[in-house]
Amino acid sequence: MVGDLIEVCDSPLVSNLPPSSFRSSSQLSSSHAPGFAKLNRRDGAGGWSPLISDRYQWLEVDLGERTKITAVATQGRYGSSDWLSSYLLMFSDTGHNWKQYRQEDSIGSFPGNSNADSVVQNKLQRPVIARFLRLIPLDWNLSGRIGLRLESYGCPYTSDVVSFDGGSSSGLVYRPGQRRTSRDVVNLKFKTQRNSGALLHAEGRDGLCLSLELERGKLLLLLLREGTTSSSEPRRLASLGSLLDDQHWHYLALERRGAHLNLTVDKHTERVQIPAEFSHWEVQQLIVGAVQGLSSKPVDSKMSFHGCLENLLYNGHNLVELAKHEHQVTVMGNVTFSCAETVSVAMTFIGPRSFLQLPGTTPAFSSIGFQFRTWNKAGLLLTFSIPEEGGMVWLYLSEARVRLQIHKGGRVLLELIAGAALNDGQWHSVELNFRRGRLSIMVDKEEGGSASFPVAIESHLFFGGCPAEDNSQGCRNPFNAFQGCMRVLTLDNQNMDLIMVQQKQLGNYSDLQIDMCGIIDRCSPSPCEHGGRCSQSWTVFHCNCSDSGYSGATCHSSVYEQSCEAYKHSGNTSGHFYIDVDGSGPIRPQLVYCNMTEEHTWMVMQHNNTELTRVRSSQSGNQLSVHFDYSSEDEQLLAAISQSEHCEQELSYHCRRSRLLNTPEGSPFSWWLGGSDPGRVQNYWGGAQPGSQQCACGLQGNCVDPQHYCNCDADRREWTDDSGLLTHKESLPVRSLVLGDIQRLGSEAAYRVGPLRCHGDENFWNAAFFDKETSYLHFPTFHGELSADISFLFKTTASSGVFLENLGIRDFIRIELISSTQVLFSFDVGNGPLEVHVESSAPLNDNRWHRVRAERNVKEATLRLDELPVATQEAPADGHFHLQLNSQLFIGGTASRQKGFRGCIRSLQLNGVTLDLEERAKITPGVRPGCPGHCGSYGSLCKNQGRCVERANGFHCDCSLSAYAGVFCHTELSASFKSGTSVSYTFKEPYELSRNSSALPSSIYSDMTLRGENVSLSFRTNQSPALLLYVSSYYREYLALLINKHDKLEVRYKLDSSREAEVLRSRVRSLANGQLHTLTIRRLTDSVSVQVDQNAREDFNLTSDGEFNAIKSLVLGRVHESEDLDPDLARLASLGFAGCLSVVHFNTISPLKAALLHPDTSPVVITGPLVQSNCGSAASANPYSAENTHHLSDQSGPVGSGQPLVNAIRTDSALIGGVIAVVIFVILTGLAITARFLWRRKDTYRNREVKGVKQEDSPDFPFNNQADSQNLSTENPKEYFI
Repeated sequence: MVGDLIEVCDSPLVSNLPPSSFRSSSQLSSSHAPGFAKLNRRDGAGGWSPLISDRYQWLEVDLGERTKITAVATQGRYGSSDWLSSYLLMFSDTGHNWKQYRQEDSIGSFPGNSNADSVVQNKLQRPVIARFLRLIPLDWNLSGRIGLRLESYGCPYTSDVVSFDGGSSSGLVYRPGQRRTSRDVVNLKFKTQRNSGALLHAEGRDGLCLSLELERGKLLLLLLREGTTSSSEPRRLASLGSLLDDQHWHYLALERRGAHLNLTVDKHTERVQIPAEFSHWEVQQLIVGAVQGLSSKPVDSKMSFHGCLENLLYNGHNLVELAKHEHQVTVMGNVTFSCAETVSVAMTFIGPRSFLQLPGTTPAFSSIGFQFRTWNKAGLLLTFSIPEEGGMVWLYLSEARVRLQIHKGGRVLLELIAGAALNDGQWHSVELNFRRGRLSIMVDKEEGGSASFPVAIESHLFFGGCPAEDNSQGCRNPFNAFQGCMRVLTLDNQNMDLIMVQQKQLGNYSDLQIDMCGIIDRCSPSPCEHGGRCSQSWTVFHCNCSDSGYSGATCHSSVYEQSCEAYKHSGNTSGHFYIDVDGSGPIRPQLVYCNMTEEHTWMVMQHNNTELTRVRSSQSGNQLSVHFDYSSEDEQLLAAISQSEHCEQELSYHCRRSRLLNTPEGSPFSWWLGGSDPGRVQNYWGGAQPGSQQCACGLQGNCVDPQHYCNCDADRREWTDDSGLLTHKESLPVRSLVLGDIQRLGSEAAYRVGPLRCHGDENFWNAAFFDKETSYLHFPTFHGELSADISFLFKTTASSGVFLENLGIRDFIRIELISSTQVLFSFDVGNGPLEVHVESSAPLNDNRWHRVRAERNVKEATLRLDELPVATQEAPADGHFHLQLNSQLFIGGTASRQKGFRGCIRSLQLNGVTLDLEERAKITPGVRPGCPGHCGSYGSLCKNQGRCVERANGFHCDCSLSAYAGVFCHTELSASFKSGTSVSYTFKEPYELSRNSSALPSSIYSDMTLRGENVSLSFRTNQSPALLLYVSSYYREYLALLINKHDKLEVRYKLDSSREAEVLRSRVRSLANGQLHTLTIRRLTDSVSVQVDQNAREDFNLTSDGEFNAIKSLVLGRVHESEDLDPDLARLASLGFAGCLSVVHFNTISPLKAALLHPDTSPVVITGPLVQSNCGSAASANPYSAENTHHLSDQSGPVGSGQPLVNAIRTDSALIGGVIAVVIFVILTGLAITARFLWRRKDTYRNREVKGVKQEDSPDFPFNNQADSQNLSTENPKEYFI
C-alpha cells in the first residue's frame, strides 16, 4: 500500500518501440515515416511529417499493452522549420473508438512547440490507462509544415478483467461469510456499449438490498426490500454519471459507513443518507452482472449487464481473482476473464460545416439505416436528390422529432414524422425503406409512417450537412447542420466502412472526427446551483432558474436581499419578504415579515402557535409537552439569528395554582428547549438570565412572594403571571415547552411563546475607511474555483483605486475603479485576461454609496453597478475554468501597494460570506473601522419634508416636520369624519404647554401673526357645501377652505375685521364626487395661489394689508365656536364635515397628525367620532376595495371573564385551531365585503369612535391576549386588518 503511494510513474514508453508500433494518416516520404517520430532522435528526416499539413492528419503509437500514461512530450522535426504549436491527445484500448483527453474536463488542446529543437512536456492532470495514443495536429509553424517527434511517460498497468454477455443468468455471486462490519467498500471499473443493465446487487438480512444499475447511461443507486412473497418498488437514492455506455472505462466506488454512503463515478462523488436500519446491515450476498435472489431464483430485471469489469474489489478482496479459482465466488453463465470488444466506428459532426458524402450506386439501393445521438433539437440528418422526380429528400430533426420531407418545385409532396424527445443524448436508430413503390420510416424500430411514393436512390448521399463550396452535386440544406454522433451506417443492410472514408478511399467529408463520438454531457454533474434545471445543446448548457430564488447563468446569485435592513435601505416598507441570509450560499430563502414601523427594523419569524393558549388540569399525565414548528428551516433560523444584532422572543406563563420553576427539591417543574434543533434545556424564564432558574420578577426583586423567584411559584389561587423577553441569542428560538404542575385539581394555566423577532444586520453595515492609497486589509485566499460572486458598497472622492485583488501563479481576480465613471472586473483562469466594464453617466466619486456586484462562473462573467444594466462577457467555450489563487486576498489595495483605494468599503461578501472589515481594520494602520455619512446616499428616501438623521449604522427619517408618518415619512395620515366630528388645534407658545414638553413634536409650534401661509390637504367627500378647514384669530379674522354648493373650492380670507371676507373661487368643478382631491394654497402678503390636483395653478390678489393677526386655532370638521363667523359660514360650520381628510399641513404644523398620533401631548381637542383610516391613500380610490381602518382605541378580544383571553379553542391543538381560524377568516371576509357594499350605497364612511367601549376588566384575571404588535403596521393596514 505504501509502495503504491510513493510509486514513481514517469518511465519513457515510446523510445524503445519498434517502427511497426507507429502509424499515421500519411507521410511526406519514406524518410518522414511515423517510425522516426522519437524524441531527440535524428533518424530518417529527423521526425514525422505528413503528406499534407491539415487538421485531418494524425500520428498513432501502439504501446503494446494497456499502460498508465502520466505525461506527453513533443519536439519538432530535427533541423527543420516543421513543428506543432498545439495538438489534441486521443487514447484507446483497441485502436478504435478513440476518446479525447481533456484537462479540467474542458481544455481539449495541449500547447506544443515554438521551434524544432526544444522539448515541451505536458503532464496529465489525471493519468490515462490506454494501449494506443494518437496526436492530432491543430496548429503548426506557418512557415513550415507539420513535423513531430514525441515521447510519452508512465509505467506498467496490471488488472484483472471479467466480461459478461448480458444473459439473464450471467454473473458472479460472492458470499462474504459471517462477520460483522459497519463499513463496506466496493471498487471497480466498467465499460459497456449498452445503456442499461444490472451492475451490482447487495443483499442483506430481512430482504434489505442495495442495487447499482445502469439506466439510459446513468448509474442509479436503488434501495429494495425483498420479501418471500412480494417485493416493494425500488427507491432511488442517487443518480450519478452520464453517457456511461460509451465503451470506455469508468471508475466506480461505493463506500458505506453505517447509514452514510458515498457513491463515486469517475471523479464525482455524491454523499447519500440511507435509512438508519443500515447501521447494522450485513451483506450476505453480492451479485455482480445479474440480479438473483438467495434462493437462486432469478428476479425479474430490466436487463443484465453486458460489458467488462476490471479490478473488482470488495473490502479489499479481489473478486475476479477469487472467481478464477472459484473460491467464495460462484461463476454463473457465460463469463470470461478477458475483455473482447466489438468494433463500432462512430463519427462526430463537430460544427456547422461538418458533412459526410457517400456516392450513389447502380442499381439503386432500397434502404438506408444509421444511428445518431445528439443534444440538439434540430439539424439535418440526411439529404439526397431524386433526379427522375426532380425533387429533394430531406431527413432532419425538428423539435427533437425526425421529419421526412420530399420537395419538388418549392412544394412539399410528402411529409412523415417519427419519434419524440430524440435530443436526450441516447443512441437512436433510423431506417428508411423504399420497396415496391412504398416509402416508410422507422425510428428506434418503431414505424413512424409510410406512404406510396416511388423513390430510386442513385445520387450522392449527404449526412449531417452540405459542402459549403459546392452545390453542383445537388445538396441543399435549408435547415441547421447536424451536431452529434452517427454510427452503423448501412445501405441495403450493408455496413459502410468509415475507416475507408477516413483514409479518403470512399466518399468525402469535412469537419468530422472519425472513429470517435465526442459527445459531452454538460449537465452531468449539473453546473446549475440551488435546484436550477439544466438543459443543453451540443455546444452550451442553459440553467432554468425559475422558482429557485436565484439568478445568473448557473443560478448562483440570490435575487433576494439578506435582511430586512437591506430591504429598508432599498426603499421598501413593512411587509412580507423573502430573505436569503447567506446570499449565494447553500441556505435557501425564507419568507419573513419585515416590520419597519418602529425605530428598529424587525425581522419576524412565525411559528405554529403564537396565541395565548389555555392549559387545563390533566389527570392523564404529569407533564404537557408542546413543540413549536417554525415557518423557516433550522439552518435558516440560526443563520438569521447569528447575523442579527439583537433577537428576542416573548415567553409568558399565566397561572392559578400552577407552579413554574422552583420546587422543594430544587429542580424545576417546567422548562423549555431552545437553540439549534432539537434544542437545549433551559431553566430560566422570560426576562431573566440564562442559567439563573429565575423569572423576571426574581431578577428585579418584586415577586408576589419574596421567598420565590417567580410569581407563579407562590402557588396562589389568584391569577398571576411570569412574562418577559428571551434575548440570549444562543438560546433562541424556543423549540419546545414542557409544563409540569398542571395535574393537580384546580390547576389552571396559559402560555404564550411569541414569534422570533430580530433587528440589525451586522453584515450590512460592516465597513472600513481607507484613508491612504498605501493602506489595505488582507484576508486568506479566496476560493472560488468554479463560481465566484463578489458584492460590496463603496463611496469615495477619488477617481481611481483597487477595491479587491487576489493573485495566483498565473490566475488572478481584481475589481477596481479605473476612472470617476467606470468600474472594471478582470480575471484570468488560464485563457488570458477577461475584462468586464460598466460605465456610469454620473460620477462615482460623489461620496455616496454605490453598489457593485460581480459574478464569474464557467459560462460567463457579469458586472453590475447600482441599477445600471448588467455587463456580460462570455467565457471561452473550450478553455480553462478553474480559478486557482494562492496569495492573500487584498482589500482596498494591491500586493504591490500601487493604485490603492481611498474611501469606504461596506458589506463586502464573497460567495455569500461577509468579510469582517471592522475587526481587521481595528488592528491595521491606515484603516479605520466603520464609515459614517449615510444621509448623502439614503436621505432621498425621506419623503414629504422628512429630515434624514445620521446614525452610526444607517440613518433615520425624522417626520416631526412632516404631515406624514412611517419609516420614510411616506405614510399618509387620514381620518374619517362624521358630521359631529371636530378636531380643534390651538396655537400656543411652548411655555404654555405643561405636559411632557420634552416629548412634543416640533411641528406643533407656530408664530402668532402670519404674513403668509402654506396650506395643503387631501380630502374625499360627497357633501356640498362643506367646510374643510377653518383658522380663527383673536381679532375676528379668519381663513376658511370650503366646497360651495356648486362643488367648487372657495378660499375665504378675512384679514381685516372691519371689512367683508374676500372670496377666492377656483374654476375646478366636481370636488364633491367621492374621489380623492389634493389642495395646495400658498399666500405671501396679498398674493395667493391655489392648485387643485394636477390642474393649473390659479393666482389671486387680496386687497387687505396681508397680515393674519394673532391666530387662535385651526379647526377640522364641525366648528363649535362660530360667533365670530359670517352668518352663511356659521351655518356651514355647524353642519360639520362628512368624509375623509388626509395629510393636513399648515405651515410647520400637522394638526391631523397631532390628533391621531399625539392626542395627549398636543394642544388639540377632539370631539365626536374620529377614525384613523387609509381613506386618503390612492389605493382606496377604488370604490370596490374594502376600507381598512385601525382604531385609536382598538381593543382585541371579548369582554374579560376572570381568566386569560386565549385562542378560539382554548386548547393545545394547533391543527383544530387552524381549521377554525380559516372558517372565521372566511366568515369575516364575507361580512367585510357585505359591509363595504352597504357603505358604498349610503355614500358615507364606516368608522368607530375614538373612545370605544372600554373592555371590561376581569376581577380574577386582568390579562389580554395581545396580538402580535410587530405585525400591526400602520403603514399598510391591509397587511393585518380584515
